[in-house]
Amino acid sequence: MVSTTREARLAATFVTLADTLVAGYDVVDLLDTLVNASADLLDAAAAGLILADEAGELSVIASTSERSRLVEIMQLRYGLGPCVECYRTGRVVTVPDVDKVGDKWPDFREAALEQGLHSVHAVPLRLRGTVIGALNLFRNQTGVISDEDALAARALADIATIGILHERTLHESDVAKQQLQHALDSRVLIEQAKGVLAHTRNVDMDDAFRTLRDYARSNGLLLRNVAEGVVNRTLLI
Repeated sequence: MVSTTREARLAATFVTLADTLVAGYDVVDLLDTLVNASADLLDAAAAGLILADEAGELSVIASTSERSRLVEIMQLRYGLGPCVECYRTGRVVTVPDVDKVGDKWPDFREAALEQGLHSVHAVPLRLRGTVIGALNLFRNQTGVISDEDALAARALADIATIGILHERTLHESDVAKQQLQHALDSRVLIEQAKGVLAHTRNVDMDDAFRTLRDYARSNGLLLRNVAEGVVNRTLLI
């Protein structure tokens, strides 16, 4: 019964994600939905997504919690870690036990363990020969995710890739670049809005983000537009 319910929820998630791929869809909302679905439906405590801009610079574009976001930011800062390696190689990278990475990624090991994250499964966002980022699943316990969850993660990553590099933009590089840049610019606004809410409401960054997301969803607004309103003080939530 649990398996059937999970399969139904996963199917519903794919329908939801597919429905976002219409004219005027917003990349940031798509990716936020994707990482939250990944953490909720797969064997993960948190999920995050890193994305490369047109110059190949990586940024954290979506995350389900501050602890996963901090671990990803640390990897980008030093250019080392499973999520970065996944992007650079275009291959799945699995770390069953963070404590045993040894000297390979010492900074990643320290940061992940400090946040209580003990294993990672990173899946590339890849379409044919193009790799644009990585979907990263973090777990509180050691071990590997099941083959079923690995397959689902691969499918979710493919949905994200298609959403960013929409088929019609494959032959229109300028449009693809604009989509990527829009996502990166939006993320900056969202982080600023989180900071504003955290300060004004005296809450942590996770609570601040949930407030932004819940307000956007309940009012049928784009997350980026809500964040912009908070930052510009034109929207009180």
